[in-house]
Amino acid sequence: MPATVLLVEDERDIADLVRYHVEKAGMRFIHAVDGGTALRLARAEQPDVALLDLMLPGLDGLEVCRQLRREAATRRLPIIMLTARGEEVDRVVGLELGADDYVVKPFSPRELLARIRAVLRRVEGTESPAAARAAGALRVDEARHAVTVNGRSLELTAKEFALLTALMRVDGRVLSRDQLLETVWGYANAAEVESRTVDVHIRRLRAKLGAEARRIVTVKAVGYRFDGEA
Repeated sequence: MPATVLLVEDERDIADLVRYHVEKAGMRFIHAVDGGTALRLARAEQPDVALLDLMLPGLDGLEVCRQLRREAATRRLPIIMLTARGEEVDRVVGLELGADDYVVKPFSPRELLARIRAVLRRVEGTESPAAARAAGALRVDEARHAVTVNGRSLELTAKEFALLTALMRVDGRVLSRDQLLETVWGYANAAEVESRTVDVHIRRLRAKLGAEARRIVTVKAVGYRFDGEA
């Protein structure tokens, strides 16, 4: 089955451009021009990835992102935000709400397709699930995509889960931001993406881990490592 791409965009020219390149790449395209329609389509069509403009009539893109992450049926839907160049604050807020990535307008169709494919590769996964991993009160079961702290289940987004498992797999070695962008986001050329993307997701992950957040250690000017002995 071809991947389904949901575009949430009220500018017709942009929608037509994205439709052409998505369908040319062999993917199925569905389109919403406002936030309410986007939520209905996401529930009904179960797309593989959503491209979400921030400036929308009615519900704006940030509120749509918030609601998608709140509902069980759409919580793990990969979201790529489409943002104007001057909306840095909104980009950061969007990442904190659970968006997986962003593309700045005006964007090239080639770049957008690369981001879509990277997200789809990450979701499909190429590695076989490992056995459950544990450190202190933290338990991670990759096969079940489950994380608990002191027996309490945590609701992590797909990117937060991927970051945590990527760090745990390397047994305390440091992973740079570029390595995490390549491993978790699937970017072969990580230089094109702001390292802030990693930092925002790490901050969100730490907030959810509570006391176990101390295990994710910042290595100044390099990246992050997981400390199983902390």
